[in-house]
Amino acid sequence: MLLRGGVFSASHAVVGDSHGNCRFPGVICPPTGKFVAVSCCRPRRSHALLVSSVASGEVKRKPQTSLTHQLRHSTLSEDGSTYNEKFIVRSYEVGINKTATIETIANFLQEVGCNHAQSVGYSTDGFSTTFTMRKLCLIWVTTRMHIEIYKYPAWHDVVEVETFGHIDSIANYRDWILKDHATGEVIGRATSKWVMMNQDTRRLQRFTDETRDEYLRYVTSRLAFPEENNASMTKIAKLDDPAQHSKIGLVPRRADLDMNQHINNVTYIGWALESMPQEIIDSHELQAITLDFRRECHQDDAADSLMSLYTVSRSQGTTDASPSTAEDENGYLQFLHLVRLSKNGFEINRGRTVWRKKPARSNSCYSGYIK
Repeated sequence: MLLRGGVFSASHAVVGDSHGNCRFPGVICPPTGKFVAVSCCRPRRSHALLVSSVASGEVKRKPQTSLTHQLRHSTLSEDGSTYNEKFIVRSYEVGINKTATIETIANFLQEVGCNHAQSVGYSTDGFSTTFTMRKLCLIWVTTRMHIEIYKYPAWHDVVEVETFGHIDSIANYRDWILKDHATGEVIGRATSKWVMMNQDTRRLQRFTDETRDEYLRYVTSRLAFPEENNASMTKIAKLDDPAQHSKIGLVPRRADLDMNQHINNVTYIGWALESMPQEIIDSHELQAITLDFRRECHQDDAADSLMSLYTVSRSQGTTDASPSTAEDENGYLQFLHLVRLSKNGFEINRGRTVWRKKPARSNSCYSGYIK
């Protein structure tokens, strides 16, 4: 599933050689060996990466992946709780609007979450688990994903993605803030909710004292959505048949599988949007998407995507899924989504999307491309 690396580390990465010398130019590496930042600059010389495991206390020497460090533009906070990475929007990551697609944005979030987990010493097998979790055969699964995009980056734009997380008694949360690197403008925010599941029994499990202690080392009190009653917390109403629009028989491709042999959560975003009518795609762009994940989907499963307009009665505060009201008080269109298994109708995920009218663009065929 998406963002297996989207949690926090069970070990403390120490960047530096055995004498406390800095491995990368511009990296603050005090004599204590505490890790302060990861730089994408060229390494001065090849040193081993010392990793001190919080769970076991064992210090291991890992070879430096010098090319990765040269190409990755990233920093890690001194306490390991916050990670920042920059991405250039590539030509194959933009869509018909000449801007990055929502799938591209979701992939940025996934990559940053995974890289944060590895930077602070998590396991790199795709599960980003702590020592205790691996001992108990526990993995992380996503239960909710909420993304808001205020401005879509164009081809060649540089996007800066910052990530951090927090926990409560039953779940782990990873948040992101996206900025235009050139202006510092916040162009998007996102949050996700994760729970532990036994890999063998497929049953959910609460935090134990031991696993909680491992995660408390790298959590923060920051929130991407500090506002009370923000949209990321709103319950998604159930979409009942008959839906206004549908796309039946979506079949997973091999490329849709993640490293854990499950359908990647980014694929679910595409499936949910597959039933959107073309006239909405032509006139509007996605402002926000919220997905609740209810069931796993595998390579042999086919899925149906259903969608209906979601309306709110301003006078009574009631909701339905009929097209009686086109736009809400902010001028946005809202839709309910349901992705279900074709063979039995079991719900895979349900979603809600918010769409805004597209901004006026130049008629030039090069609009949005030339910097």
